[in-house]
Amino acid sequence: MDGHEVDRSRASLLIRRLAALTGALPLASAGVAHAGDDPGTSASKCQVIKFCVGASDGDQTGGSGGQAGGSQGGSDSKTQCRYDKVDPKPPAAWPGWKGADPKKNDVYFYGCTDGGQNNPDGFVVVPTGQPPVPQVDPRVLAQRAVDSMTLLGPDIASPRAAGKYTVGVPMWMWVNQSATAYGPNTATATAGAVTVTATAKVSKIVWTMGDGVSVTCNGPGTPYTSSEGMAQSPTCGHLYAKTSSGAQSGKFPVTATSTWTINWQGGGQAGQLTEVRQTNVQVAVGEVQVVR
Repeated sequence: MDGHEVDRSRASLLIRRLAALTGALPLASAGVAHAGDDPGTSASKCQVIKFCVGASDGDQTGGSGGQAGGSQGGSDSKTQCRYDKVDPKPPAAWPGWKGADPKKNDVYFYGCTDGGQNNPDGFVVVPTGQPPVPQVDPRVLAQRAVDSMTLLGPDIASPRAAGKYTVGVPMWMWVNQSATAYGPNTATATAGAVTVTATAKVSKIVWTMGDGVSVTCNGPGTPYTSSEGMAQSPTCGHLYAKTSSGAQSGKFPVTATSTWTINWQGGGQAGQLTEVRQTNVQVAVGEVQVVR
């Protein structure tokens, strides 16, 4: 796809977005004025009935949170955005102005990509004569907030590595609850005028018991007390049918895998992310020794 085809594709996308915001005004296909075109003829290429794309002065890229035309130093975002100035300006009744005065502001159409499937686009209004600040994808900020939480794997209280467990005796499994090991854990991230708040909490823990059995628990588990005797855990437990003598080091490798569900909102958007963490423990399981 050459440069002109790319521009035509962007113009078509712009028209669809404008139509959606204007209640489907009668917009036709549009051409795009290019930097090398004669200013006197480029306007005639615009086939949009209400307004068309002014190309060269809005052709800018930048990383999230940086300044138009460049990437912010130190940013780990791979998002790149291009801006096209809408000229002539949309009418004052256009919803995209969001109350801004068209006489004092310009509007740009932006299209962003992170090299994958994350390709946000839309319109941004800026004071006349000022370059547009690259748009910050709230999803990027949400992930940044999550990264600052230091989410950990389950803090296993039972089974313990030093514990001794018996075939046929119910094992109760539970974890200690804290902000970093179970949640809730809340953090925010800000870039420019956009602030995103994310709250993470473990939604389930899958225990791989080392004997070929997996147990899914939708909560932290119930702590065992001696008054329970030989009862099974009401929320999270397992019963070994064989000893760990045949396992490496004579112990079953137990893995507790937590799924963190993170709800976030900010920048006019909301969504959900998922993170997974693990903790391992070695468990010795023997048989009851009967003394005769």
